[in-house]
Amino acid sequence: MRAYLRFLVVFSLLFVVGCTPMVQKAGTNPGDPVLENGHFLAEDGYKLPVKSWQAHDQEKAVIIALHGLNDYSNAFAFPGSWWMQQGITTYAYDQRGFGDTEQFGVWPGEDRMIDDLIIFIRLVKRAHPNRPLYLVGESLGGAVVMSAAIEEDFPDVDGIILSAPGVWGWQSLNFFYRGVLWFGARLFPEQQLSGRGLGRQASDNISMLRNLGRDPLFIKETRVSVVYGAVNLMDRAYESAGKQTPPLLLLYGAKDEIIPKHPVEDVARHLPSKTDKVLYPDGWHLLMRDLQAPVVWRDIHDWMMKREIPSGHKVEQLPLFKDAG
Repeated sequence: MRAYLRFLVVFSLLFVVGCTPMVQKAGTNPGDPVLENGHFLAEDGYKLPVKSWQAHDQEKAVIIALHGLNDYSNAFAFPGSWWMQQGITTYAYDQRGFGDTEQFGVWPGEDRMIDDLIIFIRLVKRAHPNRPLYLVGESLGGAVVMSAAIEEDFPDVDGIILSAPGVWGWQSLNFFYRGVLWFGARLFPEQQLSGRGLGRQASDNISMLRNLGRDPLFIKETRVSVVYGAVNLMDRAYESAGKQTPPLLLLYGAKDEIIPKHPVEDVARHLPSKTDKVLYPDGWHLLMRDLQAPVVWRDIHDWMMKREIPSGHKVEQLPLFKDAG
């Protein structure tokens, strides 16, 4: 009987190990990547919607902005409209599985997200030759940017802005949560989780949060397999910190309840010494949509144009949170 039970346990473990978390299927119409008519056609034929805010007058720079988990390109509507008036063109696309894309709510795979960004950068550089190009990554979008930036084929850019970057990887989870997530992604990959009841708030802009709650393109319940993939990606970003190349701007809100301060602090410590760091005492997770968002938009603009932080919230020394209220 004991031998039978041991066999059953071993067989079950082998079965679980053999299972892999759910990941999207790639597109089935390979071809040359294209950026046109409000969409980005990737090399496998997968179509990703694109929003852009083109500079009214003489174009001074271009931004590619990547949204966070469960969000989509509309996240940059307000900063994009403001930057547009300052002579900066902004592009934002819906990453696979998010927004108005196919296989909505299914994790696309970390490598695919990184490849999409690298290809998109090349297309934007081709459309805007001789213009300074900056990347803005919000939350999980920051993890994509950081992970892509250390790849050998990553195109040259003029700077990277990380807004509350998603760096809450495996190293930040205790043994119990690691085990639950690992097994859950293999046994119950389609099980959906919501943030209700956790008592965490993403912003002090309540009307904006209510609008997100009514937006059908904003994901409210996340598959376990997506959480697993996101943690993998955030872990990858965390490990990349020491390999990043300036110029870099790191933004974080002292009231952020989504990305814990400790992994951000660790990443800030390992980023190149020339990295500019800004801590907003009244900032939450969605810094570019908080009530104080225009302050953040202006800081990003002035840092791009002249490496200045007009808000006065630049932090010179670690720990990042020493003076946070």
